[in-house]
Amino acid sequence: MASATAAVWALLAWRIGLVPELPAFLYLGTVGTLLAAVDLAVRRLPDLLVLPSYPIGTGLLMVATLVAAEFWPLVGALAGAVALWAAYAVQRLFAARSIGRGDVKLAGVLGLYLGWLGSGAWLLGLVAGFFFGGLFGIALIALRKATRKTEIPFGPFMLLGALFAIAMS
Repeated sequence: MASATAAVWALLAWRIGLVPELPAFLYLGTVGTLLAAVDLAVRRLPDLLVLPSYPIGTGLLMVATLVAAEFWPLVGALAGAVALWAAYAVQRLFAARSIGRGDVKLAGVLGLYLGWLGSGAWLLGLVAGFFFGGLFGIALIALRKATRKTEIPFGPFMLLGALFAIAMS
């Protein structure tokens, strides 16, 4: 897992650069790698890792806001967190078997970071997570390793979609 975290850090450092928000994104890379591994292993996104990411991520982005003296990215981050959480919460409300509570909680954290980068990154992160998850599901079905009703952990695909959006924005 250390090598995966190092690869994510390298990608984030390359994409974000040496700017005040880099520590926030490196935190996301660290906790995201751990969350993906846990979700793949036990099909849970533990509150112990997800919930502290709200104040930690917000705090780190607030420090970046103060250092850079730019207020609007923080507004975008907060709006992105609320909007992505709400999008997943609505899906959970109407299709509870397709999205877990942990996915809804993680969505707000990812929305925070994607919102910091802007609405384009936010939308790409949302779509890419579903795209990667769907592609994985189709591959499992094609290989006869799963059916349409097989549950797969979705957190890793949400995280991969967010990382893809960060890299592309």
